Amino acid sequence: MDDKESEIVEKGLWDHYSELPNPSWYEYKNKEEMKLKEEEEMKELELKIYDSCMSWVEDDELTIRNIIRMYPDNVVYNNETGKFDSNIKSYPTTVGSQKFEPIVVDKSDSLKVNKHFQSKFEELQGEWDKLVEEYNWTSLVYGSRYTFQPTIGDTYHLYKSDDLFLSIIEPHQWDKEHVGSFKLLTNGKWDKVK
Repeated sequence: MDDKESEIVEKGLWDHYSELPNPSWYEYKNKEEMKLKEEEEMKELELKIYDSCMSWVEDDELTIRNIIRMYPDNVVYNNETGKFDSNIKSYPTTVGSQKFEPIVVDKSDSLKVNKHFQSKFEELQGEWDKLVEEYNWTSLVYGSRYTFQPTIGDTYHLYKSDDLFLSIIEPHQWDKEHVGSFKLLTNGKWDKVK
């Protein structure tokens, strides 16, 4: 049995025998070897480009300390990071790239957005005030005295004498100080009617 067949047998028997390595290990190993090989090839290519660009520089014109890696114009190389980075630039780097135009910022939009935020703020403030008023009326009615079970949807009247009390008697039927009329809603909130 040659090496290729034994590898196939090992991969095929892996499910049955736990001591054999996982087949995905072979794929991982191959990918790692290919990645290392590609990195080595890239370094060799960088050195070849560097050597070809630097061959024309004479030692008496520039010292080695002042030399920065030089590449042709069509090669986008970042000297600070030491990498080719044309794929992460925010602008086109080749002649075949899409057309690049800077975005024109219109400052007048800030006035529109300020009006929008102002109107939204006023709307929310109005809702808040309404919510606080509803809460205050509901807590006032629940804090009053009543000796019956209120029915949802019916209107009741809140009066003040020594203390607050809730009644079904309408304000024109007697001479008590009327605070307000309220209707009990399904969510347990008292809605002011008058």
